[in-house]
Amino acid sequence: MSAVAVAPPAGARAPLNLAFVEAGREHPTSLGAEIGGRPALLLPVDYTCGNVCDPMVSLSAAALQATGLRPGVDVRLILVGLDPRDGPAAARALLARDGAGNALGDGVRALVGDRAAIDRLTGALGYSLTTDREAEAIVHPAAALLLAPDGRLARVLSPLALNGRDLRLAIVEAGEGRIGDLTDRFTLLCYGFDAATGIYTPLVRRILMAAALLTLLAVAGGLLLLGRWSRRAAR
Repeated sequence: MSAVAVAPPAGARAPLNLAFVEAGREHPTSLGAEIGGRPALLLPVDYTCGNVCDPMVSLSAAALQATGLRPGVDVRLILVGLDPRDGPAAARALLARDGAGNALGDGVRALVGDRAAIDRLTGALGYSLTTDREAEAIVHPAAALLLAPDGRLARVLSPLALNGRDLRLAIVEAGEGRIGDLTDRFTLLCYGFDAATGIYTPLVRRILMAAALLTLLAVAGGLLLLGRWSRRAAR
């Protein structure tokens, strides 16, 4: 188990040119094509694992729905099989079991690839796994990797503890201003990501700075109105 961890190197980035097969249509594709210039929640999974991977996918799909963002337009959930022995049929079976395909439609893609592609992807992101040869199972971290549109690793999240609010903030932050609204941006000014808990918590200093700025703007506005009123009274 000591070999199972997520320890991304500085500036970790997923290689967008990696070749995979998209399980739904069984056609060749690349990671970059599936990301499609939008943030993506990447879930490395074992398609035949029903104990942990199924809940990871279903909870991630539910959290994406709860964000209020548009799956397939603003963000995409991308599953990547960790076992090269699993083909498209195994990937489709997982999506059918947990309902993510029906819930997200075009917003979820399941990819299968060879050992070289899997190793390059996990190595680039610092995602370490091993094989339990007795059980013939893949032992891997339960982690959701949020990628920016350019493949940069923006956040490592827990797929078993995701909620719509924190996932939305993480996606808006990874989208670098291209998705979300003014409320999201204001919230990000006052909240920061706590890697220990995996949630966004208030940043007291930023909140105080924002309050001070609002106070200064209110005072300046009051003085401006008072000056105009004084000039009018003098006339």
